[in-house]
Amino acid sequence: MDGVELLVATAILAAGTFVFRLAGPALRSKVKLSPKAERLMTLAAVVLLAALVATSALVAGHGFAGFARPAGVLVGGVLAWRKAPFVAVVVAAAATAALLRLAGVP
Repeated sequence: MDGVELLVATAILAAGTFVFRLAGPALRSKVKLSPKAERLMTLAAVVLLAALVATSALVAGHGFAGFARPAGVLVGGVLAWRKAPFVAVVVAAAATAALLRLAGVP
């Protein structure tokens, strides 16, 4: 792939992303969903986020990530649930994983 093809592909993807993001607010007033469908959409977003967190926390490559990473995610999750500041959540999660790894926990 040469430079021109890369620029064209980037421009097409950028335009598609812009149109896709613009479609949500533009169609919101024209498309009406039932309350049940709106609840399902909300739940689907939560399930997708939980799946992403679980995959990121538990898997490294093709195997188990060890115990330090899930422990850090757990600490961060508890602090986020308790409405701690974002910086504190990130630092506590990273420190937990780092200290466990320093102690020899995989």
